[in-house]
Amino acid sequence: MIATYGFNATLTARPGRGDELVDVLLTGLDEGSPAASEHCVVYLVCRSAADPDVVHVTEGWTSEEDHHRVFAGEAAQAIVARIAGMLAGESAYTDYVPVRGKAAF
Repeated sequence: MIATYGFNATLTARPGRGDELVDVLLTGLDEGSPAASEHCVVYLVCRSAADPDVVHVTEGWTSEEDHHRVFAGEAAQAIVARIAGMLAGESAYTDYVPVRGKAAF
């Protein structure tokens, strides 16, 4: 599948909660979770090298509509609710249109 919609999010955890934030975000890969959807073709969770409480998430989706539909679901909303109390403030989001690239794990 090809990603036609994507975004990058930068989330800052409350001091000392970066590990917990990463762990919760990685549950997004579990069966039945948003990143396990056939419409999610990239889901990459990264940490800042300079600040362990800063986490970056890069996602690529088959379409913006698929992303919004999946994230409106119960599994995605449960993850959003779990991370809400871990964050030190508003997250920064940048949406984009993927052109070409590679992700292999």
